[in-house]
Parts: sequence; structure tokens; C-alpha cells
Amino acid sequence: MIKLLRFLPAFFAVLGLIAMSGSAIPQSKKDGMEKKAKQHKHQNGKDLLGANIKKGGEHKIHTNGKHTAFVKVSNGKITGVRVHHADKGDVPVTKYKSKKKMAEAPGSGFQTVSFNVAQAQSLGWTWIGYSYLDEYGDEVIYWYPYEMIYDGYTGAIEYVPMA
Repeated sequence: MIKLLRFLPAFFAVLGLIAMSGSAIPQSKKDGMEKKAKQHKHQNGKDLLGANIKKGGEHKIHTNGKHTAFVKVSNGKITGVRVHHADKGDVPVTKYKSKKKMAEAPGSGFQTVSFNVAQAQSLGWTWIGYSYLDEYGDEVIYWYPYEMIYDGYTGAIEYVPMA
């Protein structure tokens, strides 16, 4: 019985440390404290850019509240996406890759296969998305076929849809 009483304080001390772990210990943003998106808003970047893919330079593609998205084009390929906030300046952009087509063409509905033009379909399997968090905490993502991106995989992380 006396041996049990000697181990009892050590047991409660370890139990208390386990219960406190994570709540009293400060964590950095890399440890999972980064801001999470409320919802994802998928945009078809290819349609937003349109014929500007043939013109080099920086092109405005979308405005969302105080955020304005710009695409940098060089030699017919997208070299990057920049998002500017009217008050705060440039905001961080995350680059995603996905095997699923996340954004449909505007107004796309039920369409039989016989109406699809072969040249209008992407032959690739990978989609590259550029995203940012807007002022409401929603993640806005512009999706492009891999063939349109100059260096598609560099810096891209695997996209995991919200459950």
C-alpha cells in the first residue's frame, strides 16, 4: 500500500501534463494555428483570362470586394498570379494542384458528349489553382489547366477539398 502511495503523486503529475498539453503551450502558425478558410469559391481562371493569354504582361482578371487578381503572362503561358488588396497591398497567394476539375465554365449545365468540341477540352489531367483568403475568410481559387502554366508543379501543394 505504501508503494502505491509513492507512485500516486507522480501519476497525477503526468496526467496533469497530458491534460494541459496543447492548451498552455504556445504554438507557431506552422503548427496548425494558421487561418482556415470558411468556404472555397472556385473560379474558372481560363475563362476569366480569355484571349489575354496571347498578350504578354499583367492582366486584371477578377475583382472580389477590395481584392483584385492579376495574372502574369509571358510567351502564352501563365507565370504567376498576384492579388492586391486596396488598403493592405499585395496578399499571399497559395498554389495548388489537383487531378479533379474544380471549376466549371460559367453557365455550364447538362451537355451531351456529342456537343463537346474535342479542342475545347483539356487533354491534361492536372489543374493548377492560385488562391487567397478574402476579407470574409473565404478562399477564392482560380483554376487553370496545367498546359497554360509555365512552371506548374513548382511550389504547388496538393489540393484537398473541404468536407
